[in-house]
Amino acid sequence: MSPETNPARHDRESVARTALALLDEVGLADLSMRRIAARLDVQPSALYWHVANKQELLADLADRITATVPDGAEGVLATARALRDALFAYRDGAELVLSTYALQLGSAHARNALVAALRTEGAADAEDRGAALLHFVLGHATLVQQRMHADSHGALPASGEIDVTAGLDRVFDLGVVALAGELSAPVTPRRARA
Repeated sequence: MSPETNPARHDRESVARTALALLDEVGLADLSMRRIAARLDVQPSALYWHVANKQELLADLADRITATVPDGAEGVLATARALRDALFAYRDGAELVLSTYALQLGSAHARNALVAALRTEGAADAEDRGAALLHFVLGHATLVQQRMHADSHGALPASGEIDVTAGLDRVFDLGVVALAGELSAPVTPRRARA
């Protein structure tokens, strides 16, 4: 049989597609190499022909999630919204991207898009503001996804508010504009890493 018609043969692409589908079904906490292998009907060790370890796979998934973010030509707010929407496209997408970013794994596409948008709008300190915006977007999206997850399990305290994300778009836009706009405080000098 040719590789195209043999469903038992897998490549990095099929492993990643399967992992993303499982991420949506079970969430990041239950996304295991064993579960991915079972879905592909292979032994877990077979996955390591395509990825060195789980962290490499998660970095690949994070890159795939953020790959849809435009290059920043549409402006800072539009780029930040596109990043947030890409994170929301997958269950626990924000947490996955945040964790790989924290470990400095994967590409810097999302940060680069924000930096490009800031440069287009004339920010002199686009690198630092891009990092701040990325942190804000990742944190905001993680908070929203966790609230939605908690709400779906009835874990939020009872309140009169029906939509647990009500008003968060307005807060998101306010945060992006505040970070992208002129700051009243002086820029803090960069510290050397210890």
